Parts: sequence; C-alpha cells; structure tokens
Amino acid sequence: MSTSTELVIEPRGGKAADACVILLHGLGATGHDFELFVPTLNLPGDSAVRFILPHATRQPVTINGGMRMPAWYDILDMDLGRKIDEQQLRISAQRIKGYIDAQIDIGIDSRRIILAGFSQGGAVAYHTALTYPKPLGGLLALSTYFATADSIEPSRANRDIVIEVHHGDFDPVVPERLGRAGVERVRAMGYTVNYRRYPMQHALCPAQVNDISRWLSERLKKG
Repeated sequence: MSTSTELVIEPRGGKAADACVILLHGLGATGHDFELFVPTLNLPGDSAVRFILPHATRQPVTINGGMRMPAWYDILDMDLGRKIDEQQLRISAQRIKGYIDAQIDIGIDSRRIILAGFSQGGAVAYHTALTYPKPLGGLLALSTYFATADSIEPSRANRDIVIEVHHGDFDPVVPERLGRAGVERVRAMGYTVNYRRYPMQHALCPAQVNDISRWLSERLKKG
C-alpha cells in the first residue's frame, strides 16, 4: 500500500508478489517520476514483481542555494567527484535497508529483491546494496556515481551481486567520466560490473528501457 513516504505498485492481475524492485529517484524528484516508467518495462506476463518507489525527504541543498527539495543527501560542491554530506547518504541507505528488511519479513527471498537508483538515488543504491547483510538479486545504477567508494565497508553477503550500470554519453549533470570512474572503483574492489553507455543526456532512452526490461526479466525469472 502506498503512503506519503513511498509509492507502491503491486503486480498486475492481483498476483501475490514474489519479487521486489526498489527504485530510488534523483535530486528534486519523487517516486512518482518513475510511476509511468514501470508499465513500459513490459515484464513477462507471469511475473509478480512489486515496485517500491520511495520519496526522499525535503531538505536544503547547498549547490542549489539552500533551496529545499527532495534529496537523499546534501551536495556541498560540484567538484570533480562531488562533495557530499556522507552522513545523510548513510541515513538514507539505512532507510532503504528498512524497505528491504520489510520485504524479507513478509516472505520475499532477498535474492529476489533488486535495488535500483537514478542519479543521487543511484549513489544511495550503490552504498545500500554493497553493505546489505543478505544476498540481493542485483544492483541497477543509472546515470550516477559511487559517492562512498573511499569509505564503504562492503558486506561479504553481496560480494557476488550482479551489477548493471548505465550512463549517457552526453550527461551534463553527472558527467559520464564520473559514472565510469565509479565502475572502475567497484571493479577494483573485486565486483563484476556490466557497463552500458547510451547516446543521451541525464535521462532514460527507449533502447535503455528495453535493456532494463531484459535485465530485470533475467534476474527475476522463475525456476
């Protein structure tokens, strides 16, 4: 059931969910920004996937002159690697871990839970997935960067997590070099990562949506 803090999209046809995708939006957005994205994935008819689209809390964002907006953490400086409020990111990661815990508590196998995030939400997804104490079904990082690469303490449970990273070649918000640098850091830590680039800016494109659909279908196929 959706609440003021998240949008929940249940499986089609009244099926009981046996898998879950938690998708985190970017700075200044809400979970509703991905509401129309979910149906475009055209997942297999026998799938029973619950989508949880949390809303970040509103807070002042330094790089936007202190304006209050939905944000998973404050961005202090748009330098080469992004200077951020890491404590706030970790608090957001703990909140997302709570969503994962709740899905496990109602009977969904942790290995059938996918964590995904766009831009700022992707940075939270990186940290949450790699530190979660139970094995997850995958990590999908979209147009983002690995903000806590220098301080993260990964969990052994997700050393073999399947990681898919997408980025636009012409992204003016999170330059592609930041996305690529994050992938290189994750690989240097021993993870296997599939990296895809698209001729787009800070957005999603049709070819990418098709790739996401195939990736999710593969990760969550039954049997």
